[in-house]
Order: sequence, then C-alpha cells, then structure tokens
Amino acid sequence: MTNALCAAIAIMAVMPSAIGEAWVVCHAIDGMSRNPEMYSKLRTSMILGCALVETTAIYALLIAILCIFM
Repeated sequence: MTNALCAAIAIMAVMPSAIGEAWVVCHAIDGMSRNPEMYSKLRTSMILGCALVETTAIYALLIAILCIFM
C-alpha cells in the first residue's frame, strides 16, 4: 500500500512537466510565427528546453518504478 502511494506521488510530478513542455513549445512556435528569421535559434532553444523538461518526467518515472519494486 505504501509503495503504491509513493509511486502515485512520484507520477504526479509528471503532470507539471507535461504542462511545462507544452508551454515551451507553444511559445517557441509563437515566436517563430512572429519572427521567421529567428527560426533556427528558437528551434534549437526549444529542443534543448524540451529535453531538460522531459528529464523531470523520466526521473519521476524512475522513482515511481523504484518505489514499487523496492
């Protein structure tokens, strides 16, 4: 019971991560549509930002799996 609760709490960390990733992509696309000359710089920053935000979700998933099996 405690392991399942611990895993559920760890997985709840994924929700803000997904919202943050969507926010990053939304604003990058908005910037690209307003200033097409900045496309390559914005795309690079967007991919780097998404990768950093995604690591939070991966760490939360790893913690959830460890909570269940340990």
